[in-house]
Amino acid sequence: MSIAQLKDQLPDYARDLKLNLSIVGGTTSELSPRQMWGTALAAAIATGRLALIAAVTADAAQHLDETAQRAARAAAAIMGMNNVYYRFVHFLGEDSDYARMPARLRMQVIGNPGVDALDFELVVRDKGATATMVQDAVRVAAVLHGVAGVLIAEAAQAA
Repeated sequence: MSIAQLKDQLPDYARDLKLNLSIVGGTTSELSPRQMWGTALAAAIATGRLALIAAVTADAAQHLDETAQRAARAAAAIMGMNNVYYRFVHFLGEDSDYARMPARLRMQVIGNPGVDALDFELVVRDKGATATMVQDAVRVAAVLHGVAGVLIAEAAQAA
C-alpha cells in the first residue's frame, strides 16, 4: 500500500489530514528527499500503526537506501525511549530532582547512524538544521500522528 492509497481510505471527517498528507514527500520543503523520507519513516514507525508504517515504508523505499532506512528505524527506536523519559522529566518540572539527574540512557547509534549526522539528528532533534527544516520535520510527524489517530478511531468503530 502507498500513502496515496492510504489517503483514499481515510474517512471524510479526516479531509484536512488528506490534504496535509501531500507534505510527505512534497517539494515545498527545505528538507532534502533523504531527510523528508527519513523523518516520515521514523515518524510512521513511532505511531505503531501497521498500515501507516507499511504505506510510508513502501514510498520511502524509492528515496532511501537500506542504510538510510535502518537509520530511520534506529531514530524511531530511540525516540520511543526518549519520548517516555523526557516527558516524565518535563511533567515533574525543571526544578525537580529528576531534571538534574543524568538520563543514563544509551544512544550509541547517534555516534554512528550510518547516514549524515544532520539527516539522522533531524529525525531525533535539531543539529545544525534551519528552523524551517525542523518545522517541516515536525509538520510531517504531526500529520502522520493525526493519520494514526484516525486509523485507531476507525478500527475501534469497526470492532
